[in-house]
Amino acid sequence: MDTVALDSLLLDAHSRNDHANLVYYYTLAADERERAGDTDAACFYLTHAFVFALEAGAPEADALNARLVGYGRAHSLDF
Repeated sequence: MDTVALDSLLLDAHSRNDHANLVYYYTLAADERERAGDTDAACFYLTHAFVFALEAGAPEADALNARLVGYGRAHSLDF
């Protein structure tokens, strides 16, 4: 997905306070930045996805935390 389309989807999800889609789109953005080799940007998006997953009580929080731990950007948390 191109960056402009993804940014639009993120803004729309923010405007609707749609945590499920915020987790999904931020994770998607992180995946794309990982594939591009941009670790800092990937971790930026992973952190956002993780925060929204925590707020929503989403099951993705565990996997997102693990990815951030793998990059040395977070401590492992128990869920």
